[in-house]
Amino acid sequence: MDPILLTGFPAGSSLGLVAALEWRGRPYRLCRVDMLGEMREPAYARLNPRVETPALITDEGRVLTETMAIAAWLEARDDDRRISFPPRSAEADRMHQLMAFVNTGFTGAFSPLWAAMEMEAPDPAYQAALRRFGEGAVIERHDKLETMIGDGPYLVGDRPTLADGLLAGVARWRELHEIEDRWPRLAAWRARIEADPAIVFAQAVEDGERPAGSGACQGFDALADVIARFGD
Repeated sequence: MDPILLTGFPAGSSLGLVAALEWRGRPYRLCRVDMLGEMREPAYARLNPRVETPALITDEGRVLTETMAIAAWLEARDDDRRISFPPRSAEADRMHQLMAFVNTGFTGAFSPLWAAMEMEAPDPAYQAALRRFGEGAVIERHDKLETMIGDGPYLVGDRPTLADGLLAGVARWRELHEIEDRWPRLAAWRARIEADPAIVFAQAVEDGERPAGSGACQGFDALADVIARFGD
């Protein structure tokens, strides 16, 4: 069977994994998940008890969760190295370093901002404190990332890889939380990557469209059907 990626919207971090599947060019399927609605229904926990996206139904029908685990699954099957590099190479080490930074400190810095935004019972003082702390953390992580970005067109090498995909999914969170842009290298990278056809495809999918893309995407599955087939 073709693997199925469960990708969240709105503004899901999994956008970059959709793009990586496009860059890889092997058959796959997608399942869009409303993170503010159907993901919070009890049935979804049958796929992912942590109630998060992304999740991957592998070609063997196993449910794999966590972004880094899914990225590792893709890398291990990237035989022609379209989204990764040969094991033990300097490029592979740098790609893993950047992916780890993005998926830990960079993404985690936004947690207070999301908590303030999604708080069900308003608490202005607490929300203001969360925003103040979160903005400082996000700015500090962006400063660190700016020093890590080189002068090449992509994060590693001359083509987009898993590292570019992972960052593309979360780099746009800055605008959602109204943090002023002050990082020119990151801005230049975003202008390039967000014009890439795979990212354009992934954004269109997130917006509810069904674009043609590269042709690797074999179709879209309803979440209820995926849960019925693969949920515990």
